[in-house]
Amino acid sequence: MNDSPAHAILQFVSDNAGARGVFAKIDLLADRIRCHAKDCPEPAWYELADFEGRLVVRFATPDRWLSESIESDLMHFGDPIEELIEEELAELGWRGKVPVVKHFRDDAKLYTFENVVPTVEGMEQAEIAAKFLFAYEAAFRALGDVGGGEDAA
Repeated sequence: MNDSPAHAILQFVSDNAGARGVFAKIDLLADRIRCHAKDCPEPAWYELADFEGRLVVRFATPDRWLSESIESDLMHFGDPIEELIEEELAELGWRGKVPVVKHFRDDAKLYTFENVVPTVEGMEQAEIAAKFLFAYEAAFRALGDVGGGEDAA
């Protein structure tokens, strides 16, 4: 069993994610948790990953059209993704700026939105990491076809 601080955080977030009931399936892996998007017509997931000693939260899909539906909504509504995530974080009781959300297609051909989770000390890090994962889920569910293709606006 992995006893690293990051693994303890991932376990905490995985347990809390399961209790929320907003994900179709949750996989706890060695270096990440992968939460599959519920009601999404195409494969898509949210991850909280330990990447080079930092926690990273992301939304990823191999489906180009799903990614384009998200981009289209962001352009149409004019809200930066960081602001949408900040609004969801505020609903969860977190105050602060969201680091820049990177949007790219990675080497595995996944269309990805991600940012580093701000670092704090101790198990409070697990609580903040969970809030970032849940804010990502709420923000992206309302964009494009992620929430089942229904108009969320």
